[in-house]
Amino acid sequence: MQLRASQFVLAAAFSAAAIFIILIIFTSDRQDVSQQDKMQFLKRDSPAGPESDWPMFGADQSLHAKAKGSLPDSLELLWKFKTSGPVKSSPAIVSGVVYIGSTDANLYAIDLYKGNKIWAFHSGGSIEAPPCVVDNTIFIGSTDANLYAVDAEKGILRWEYKTDGQIAGCANRVKSGDGKETLIIAGSYDNKLYCFDSRQGELFWSYDTGNFINGTPAVENGVAVVGGCDAKIHVVSALEGKGIKEIDSGSYIAASVALEDGKAYVGNYEGIFLCCDINTGETLWKYEKDAPFFSSPALNDNEVVFGCKDNNLYCINRSNGVEIWSFRTLGEVNSSPAICGDKAVVGSDDGRLYMVRLSDGKKIWSYQIGQPVTSSPAISAGFVVVGSDDAFVYAFGPEQ
Repeated sequence: MQLRASQFVLAAAFSAAAIFIILIIFTSDRQDVSQQDKMQFLKRDSPAGPESDWPMFGADQSLHAKAKGSLPDSLELLWKFKTSGPVKSSPAIVSGVVYIGSTDANLYAIDLYKGNKIWAFHSGGSIEAPPCVVDNTIFIGSTDANLYAVDAEKGILRWEYKTDGQIAGCANRVKSGDGKETLIIAGSYDNKLYCFDSRQGELFWSYDTGNFINGTPAVENGVAVVGGCDAKIHVVSALEGKGIKEIDSGSYIAASVALEDGKAYVGNYEGIFLCCDINTGETLWKYEKDAPFFSSPALNDNEVVFGCKDNNLYCINRSNGVEIWSFRTLGEVNSSPAICGDKAVVGSDDGRLYMVRLSDGKKIWSYQIGQPVTSSPAISAGFVVVGSDDAFVYAFGPEQ
């Protein structure tokens, strides 16, 4: 009888242990399925196809920094990816892959839905420039003065071109005159704007400015427009590399120019944000503050949104330069905003990522990262992706 009792206790113990193990496995499976379901939800309910991609800084050739679709009023952290240095580069997102550089000298390809590394390409210097993705190739500059062309699927080098200065801005693209070739345009700290054949890296032309080129050239209707540290907005033929017009802004320009309908929008170091007609060279309006503008603008239908080193994000009427609202953060706003639907998203040196309403500039949501966010957010298929000085890349999406 004693033996049977012992056997019963032992059997009961084994049964309890088995049930406990099954519960652990079941719970673990449920957690994995929950995360998988969340990503499947984002894939299913988000705009699909190339129209939802964010292939370069500013999203498109004219640097509107405006995404398709909409964002909810609250986001949650989906994943973060660790690099070995501050991430000042801004992401590009194409076909479910995030491409972003790091000061650890690597260009990373990261799965948008899972947050895992696909590959890393090591350059000869810190990568603070944003990538530009064209025809399955990533074009990206480095502080080692090279422009690299990297295979988007394999992460291997296709070609590189050595300039005489670091490349801090994103490259851009334009079609050749016959429409058969894609040309790549990029600026350098050697004071030149360059144009290359995208396939072989053959130099088509170079255009000399009077000082460093820090920003990304904007392209519209066959012209490239870029601000320089010589204080001028340069309007250049994108196919021939000939200067068309120079517009004096009054102080050096670190930001990128946004273009629409022949009008250029950009701020300078003296706290002057201006709108210019690139055909006539006329300055149409100016908006002035007491701090420099390093943030590049985002264009909505009737508004232009940009950050300032006075800790504010500003929204201005595009037609007359009159302030619509300002939103104050706790640090300099050197990150460039991205617009999606009725919202703008931007980082701040206070270590936060903010989402504000376009109609009135009221904060809807924020996330405290803790270290400065000088990287500019990219928005694609319901995701918001941004880098931080804490060496991480962050991806946010709708709460589930």
